[in-house]
Amino acid sequence: MARRPVYEIRRSLIVARVWRKKQGTVVRHVVTVARLFRNGTEWKESTRFSPDDLPLVRHVLDKAHTWILLSGGARQS
Repeated sequence: MARRPVYEIRRSLIVARVWRKKQGTVVRHVVTVARLFRNGTEWKESTRFSPDDLPLVRHVLDKAHTWILLSGGARQS
């Protein structure tokens, strides 16, 4: 079974996914961002964004960052 993200935020066709990675005793979060698009009847994803996509990319990344901070996933420095 494929692993699933621990959090996903979607606005329009832009989606950010937060993944939890455990390395030994350390837990880290990784964020991926994609733009959804349709090719015929099939939905696909791209990691290329137009200038018009960037405000939504910024928004979903901010939401993902906030979720990581509130979930206790941020490292203390």
